[in-house]
Amino acid sequence: MTKVIVRSVFDAFEYVMDRYVPFGLEEFAPEGTYAVISIQDTHTEGFGFRFCESYACKAVLTLYFDDIIREVDGCVLFQKEQAEEIIRFTEKIKDIDTLLIHCYAGMSRSQAVGKFISELPGFESEEESIGYNEYVYDLLKKTYEKAA
Repeated sequence: MTKVIVRSVFDAFEYVMDRYVPFGLEEFAPEGTYAVISIQDTHTEGFGFRFCESYACKAVLTLYFDDIIREVDGCVLFQKEQAEEIIRFTEKIKDIDTLLIHCYAGMSRSQAVGKFISELPGFESEEESIGYNEYVYDLLKKTYEKAA
């Protein structure tokens, strides 16, 4: 069972850095593997860094969309193609221990994605999803149901 955790960008960075293993020191690595879904803002062209695969991080999906529920000039609305990317990503990471999902605050977008994924077979969350972006969650559910 893969544990789903949702964090802010700052807490996600800390999570990843706590598991960083310099080359040649793998014997000192903490146990467990993880994957990351990184949801970044478009108006700032991201957060200035991107996560990448490493000794413990087995997969990364980076998406760019904003925390909105309808079209807004200058912003990017979550799209069906991005929902499909998330669904495909979850299918290839079922053998990891933890799925880390983040957006800027760890609240709206990432909570929606975390809630959706926690409802899939093979995933679980100990966290309650509160204040999630219902548009993102609903589009993920509809996309998943159509693919099934």
